[in-house]
Amino acid sequence: MKKLKQIGLNAKKAFSELKNLENKKIDKVLLKYNHLLLQNKKQILQENLKDVRAVKRKHLIDRLILDEKRIEGIRYSINEIMKFKNPLKKVLQEWERPNGLRIKKVSTSIGVIGVIYESRPNVTADVSALSLKSGNCAILRGGSEAFNSNKILANLFRDSLSKNKIDKNCVQFIEDKNRNIVNYLLSSMSAYIDVIVPRGGKELVKKVQQLSRIHVIGHLEGLCHIYVDKDADTKMAVKIIANSKMRKTAICGAVETLLIDSMSLKKNALPIIDKLTSLGCEVVVDKKINQLFKNKFKLAKEIDWKTEYLDAKISIKTVKGVKDAKKHILKYGTMHTDSIITNNTKTAEIFLDGVNSAIAMHNVSTQFADGGEFGFGGEIGISTNKLPPRGPVGINQLTSYKYIVTGKGIIRS
Repeated sequence: MKKLKQIGLNAKKAFSELKNLENKKIDKVLLKYNHLLLQNKKQILQENLKDVRAVKRKHLIDRLILDEKRIEGIRYSINEIMKFKNPLKKVLQEWERPNGLRIKKVSTSIGVIGVIYESRPNVTADVSALSLKSGNCAILRGGSEAFNSNKILANLFRDSLSKNKIDKNCVQFIEDKNRNIVNYLLSSMSAYIDVIVPRGGKELVKKVQQLSRIHVIGHLEGLCHIYVDKDADTKMAVKIIANSKMRKTAICGAVETLLIDSMSLKKNALPIIDKLTSLGCEVVVDKKINQLFKNKFKLAKEIDWKTEYLDAKISIKTVKGVKDAKKHILKYGTMHTDSIITNNTKTAEIFLDGVNSAIAMHNVSTQFADGGEFGFGGEIGISTNKLPPRGPVGINQLTSYKYIVTGKGIIRS
């Protein structure tokens, strides 16, 4: 694994140079990359076509495929990232002690970020831009099914670095397809990589969390809930839930379990479930709700409350108010995104304060659990860690901090 160690050494060297780089120079790299994406659009599409034709798992094609619209989407994301101010060397807090010590808490870059991801080529561009803008270097290990697409997107970014006289190893793409590479990356590269970010399915994230000797930023599952309170506006609830489930069923922000207050089953459960089924969504429900529909649905089992379907399927349960809903979420949730629909602000406060989600919402679709929608200009991933960063991880979340302490000859007695 000498090649991997060399990649690690290259990254460390590039990072030492990057620390002194002005933000204007970084923006020039991103601007040049944007131009290169446009100039090389035809070649990018050709390389992507190679991947699409070779893919064996056909369900990956939608995530894998690039077209002109998606390339423009990547370019738009790069433009948004460019608009952000330099997140480094910000004074986050400042205070003075009675003995004269002056203390500043100042934002700093993390260092070298290792990203292991699957079939979405846009991750290559997003991570490269986000890492550089936040003063970090990136080591990328993309999935083999998107190899050609990832390679050209990474090489164009490296070209942009070189053309601006910056070490191209600020971004490195691992071209070795050997699966053992990932194991070595996680277990033996802690001297070179400061944090690992997994982007992909449950099995990938689980493997990373189990094997990594490096700090991991990410989430294992997105088992998102919506609680419909008795004081909910029914039309609003129908609209939000239909969007939360059916806009894109395979994303981590899609709602998987719906909780409905027992005081409002006829008012809310009937129109909500009618809407979901009309959209082609399979529902599994508890006995109380099934009675409303003359027992025509499958009954939910214990496993359903633990399942992230990532499909047009949802489990629905009756609860006795907000505290019971909160209890269910604390038991089965994955600390990703949970939402309440209600016009009662006090009830909303109980829910928002009580759930342990990285993202807690009120009268909002869970599909807004996204760095772009948060105004982060894109994200490197979503974190459900209790320690920061939590939620969408964008530019400002890809920083750490240090304390700068100054005085005038102060000694401790």
